[in-house]
Amino acid sequence: MSEHIIMLVEDNQDDIDLTMRAFARNNIMNEIVIARDGIEALDYLFATGAHLGRDLRVMPEVILLDLKMPRMGGIEVLRYIRSDARTKLLPVVVLTSSDEERDIVESYECGVNSYIRKPVDFNQFVDAVRQLSLYWIVLNKCPRIPAP
Repeated sequence: MSEHIIMLVEDNQDDIDLTMRAFARNNIMNEIVIARDGIEALDYLFATGAHLGRDLRVMPEVILLDLKMPRMGGIEVLRYIRSDARTKLLPVVVLTSSDEERDIVESYECGVNSYIRKPVDFNQFVDAVRQLSLYWIVLNKCPRIPAP
């Protein structure tokens, strides 16, 4: 199991497929954990629901978070992540199609590390994923969160 897990929180299957193709095109071989909504993401992060018993010492290196999702949106997920000592330092990048100023402002107010609007063009998206992975997986250094 890779210690450099990327968590993708995305409800749209086309966007999941596009992101996975962009990872493959950039030779990003990290383990990718996919959560299809905010509830699934929190279940994974806090080892509840379908992820009950998961080793909480293994956390994603970065979370790519969509905003507009069913059951629980990205802003609410971000609030939960930032409110818990076990996850508050995890890097979270909003990766969304929304370019609305209120979404950008609210994301930063809730503690997002970066806000990226998904490019429409596939080649631009591949390049954005390459840059994301280079920065957040290779260059960025995160503090290790103590085991629970």
